[in-house]
Amino acid sequence: MRLEKLMKVFGSLDQIAEGIKNNIFKKEHIEAVAKIRWQNCKICKHIDYVGTKCTAPGTRPCCAECGCSLAWKMRALSAECPIGRWKALMPEETEEKLLEKLENDSTEEVNK
Repeated sequence: MRLEKLMKVFGSLDQIAEGIKNNIFKKEHIEAVAKIRWQNCKICKHIDYVGTKCTAPGTRPCCAECGCSLAWKMRALSAECPIGRWKALMPEETEEKLLEKLENDSTEEVNK
């Protein structure tokens, strides 16, 4: 089962990277989404607070169903809950374009 989860991770590397980045560099709109998603996750029977089902050790709480770190997954706008508690807000390509635009806009503001 753990190998199966690891194989799924390779197909989700862009989402994982986006979630990690959004967890480090907090943005208000993404934190609002993460807060709403957390309300669903924290009452789910598949939440793993201990970390035994986490694909990446030390990233608890995670989803026992998919093994993803919730701190990362909740902040990837193109990610969705594996059992349908919350949906992706946009396709991965759109999320990348949006984040690129937001980064460019903030860089322009700093340079003014």
